Amino acid sequence: MTAVPVPQPRPAAASTAAGSRRSLAAALLLGGVGATVVLLAAGRIWAEGTAAVGGGKVPLDADGGDVTGVPTALAIVGLAALVAVFAVRSGGRLLVSALLAVSGAGAAVAAVLGASDSEALDEKAARTTGDAAAAIDGLTHTVWPYVTAAGGLLILLAGLLALRYGKQWPAMSGRYERDGSPRPRKVRAVDPDRPEDLWRALDHGEDPTREG
Repeated sequence: MTAVPVPQPRPAAASTAAGSRRSLAAALLLGGVGATVVLLAAGRIWAEGTAAVGGGKVPLDADGGDVTGVPTALAIVGLAALVAVFAVRSGGRLLVSALLAVSGAGAAVAAVLGASDSEALDEKAARTTGDAAAAIDGLTHTVWPYVTAAGGLLILLAGLLALRYGKQWPAMSGRYERDGSPRPRKVRAVDPDRPEDLWRALDHGEDPTREG
């Protein structure tokens, strides 16, 4: 009796599938964590100083939103692009992946540029003192702009992974057949002696006279 050979999984295909899953998980983690870091760090105090008022000093501070709203806006765009990667295919997925990467890069650059900004506090000093020429004294900056930039870099890495491996990732339309058509719905058997079955079939758009 001749033994029937048992088919073995192709090592190359298994390796590709494993690599696709790892890159997908990494992109989701990097993009989600990066956007969260940007949104949180942008709400922290970025700069501090004092303004002279009536012979005294008034402490003032500016958070990331006072300095620049760009990192927050781009983090939101990045989150939307991260989700949209799974809703599109082919060229559309490439464009969305590029948008994800650009959002991260833009957020990082804007945060670094805002790390040495003094205009936000100067404006607060002018409003506080009523002197348009007033400037902030003892200006200091915190680490939060650089934390924001780090979050932007994580989003950028997620975008680069999507650009490199995105074509191997599944799409949201996986519940459909490969040709794009939905799976046929099962037709339940209808008992002609049960009126409730007839009405139920009509409600579902089925022909109650059709034999299963």
